Amino acid sequence: MLKILKSQIVLPIKLISIVLITSAISLEVWNIYRPLNNETVNAIFWFGRFALISHFLEAVIATIYASSKDEIPLKYGIYTFFVGTIGLLELFRKEDI
Repeated sequence: MLKILKSQIVLPIKLISIVLITSAISLEVWNIYRPLNNETVNAIFWFGRFALISHFLEAVIATIYASSKDEIPLKYGIYTFFVGTIGLLELFRKEDI
């Protein structure tokens, strides 16, 4: 799995992940507005929620791990939240972000 970090596919995955997580956050904000218009729940919201929860858990792990290694925890937590597992693997390998 660590060899994939050196390949050329990492940058597109990071960019796609940032776009999709930002979209999921936007959908959740819009979901707050939906009950005012009596709209029904769509399955795409559940996929977005799953992604947000999994990225949040990865960010918590990155924050705890970075604080134990005398790194900047908030920096790694936010980065890992938007990038996902690749950010967590980079932290474990001690790469710069």
